[in-house]
Amino acid sequence: MQITPIMDMDVTGKRLLVRADLNVPIRDGKVSDTSRIDRFAAGMRPLLEKGARLVILTHVGRPNGVMDPVYSVDKLRPALARALGVPVRFSDVSTGVSAEILSRELTDGEVLLCENTRYNPGEEKNDLALAMEFAKLGDIYVNDAFSCAHRAHSSTAALAALLPSAAGPLMIEEIKALTDALDAPKKPAVAIVGGAKVSSKISVLKNLVGKLDAVIIGGGMANTFLFAEGIPMGKSLHEADQVDTVNEIKALAAKSGCRILLPTDIVYAREFRAKAPRRIAAVDKCPEDAMILDAGPESAARFEGELAGANTILWNGPLGAFEIEPFDRSTVTVARTAAELTRSGLAVTIAGGGDTVAALNAAEVADDFTYVSTAGGAFLEWLEGKTLPGIAALMNSAKAA
Repeated sequence: MQITPIMDMDVTGKRLLVRADLNVPIRDGKVSDTSRIDRFAAGMRPLLEKGARLVILTHVGRPNGVMDPVYSVDKLRPALARALGVPVRFSDVSTGVSAEILSRELTDGEVLLCENTRYNPGEEKNDLALAMEFAKLGDIYVNDAFSCAHRAHSSTAALAALLPSAAGPLMIEEIKALTDALDAPKKPAVAIVGGAKVSSKISVLKNLVGKLDAVIIGGGMANTFLFAEGIPMGKSLHEADQVDTVNEIKALAAKSGCRILLPTDIVYAREFRAKAPRRIAAVDKCPEDAMILDAGPESAARFEGELAGANTILWNGPLGAFEIEPFDRSTVTVARTAAELTRSGLAVTIAGGGDTVAALNAAEVADDFTYVSTAGGAFLEWLEGKTLPGIAALMNSAKAA
């Protein structure tokens, strides 16, 4: 993939117009979780030390082209300044004469944060005129927002064609991790795909079964696969209208030699609540008035055994209703096994997706995985085998250069 890393360019004295994803949770006017800001800042500090002048574009929330103060990115400044180790100036607009003047006043090692890009009505329409206004703020465009790369917006796509363009450290890190895991994995390679609905991950499953050695399926998705085999579901979440899709995925897997692993025992309950009475049973023994809420211990052990023989593990989605005890056990058990394999140097582990990150945090192993992506939609579209608009724009810019 021909993309220029910003680390390979001379940045001294240059205004780097950086598209970041600093869309972080804010409570009572303050950032409540700085992890995304901290990761971004870690990649930017070496550039500042080389004399770069940072002009940061980002968004918070969905203001839909309206300047609603609730979504002002000015609230990010204290956390961003702490993470970068330098003061952060602020422009209350992201285009126009005043923003351009502030960008030109920067000296080496200084930082300017511009107001929410989504205050501009043309941003989410990939408006070229808006991108041309953004371009006046920098000398080099840097996209460091993989999690926004699936959006063809002015600040993520159109802008890349207007300035010399490069990928930021986080973007490069994410692309490398996902390429290594999906396009050139060290075999055997196994994926864990969970979540509620097969219908939301049809393209993901079709792509993965054509590239990997095995796919472990959990959560409500596993219920649909089991239903397609004639297993009674009781009141369990499943998609009865996706049987043909399941059979198509199984046929693709058989053709490519990819094994699909499903639960062989289940945890069911008659209520979906914390500490609800639960039972462990064979996979075909869910009562009519109960629902399957987790894979059973036999299944978890079988999945652990599969991971033990893998060199690459890709994870997207929990194995059960992990957010409510005691239906988190298979997810936590298998996650801790994957983490131990990583710590021992036996496997490369890549995980992503909002529920996945939450599940790994609940199991207290997120820091032990080789790479954990905070991207949601972009991560899924990559798993589907799609070329993301933001990355395509960087590739086209590199070709033009």
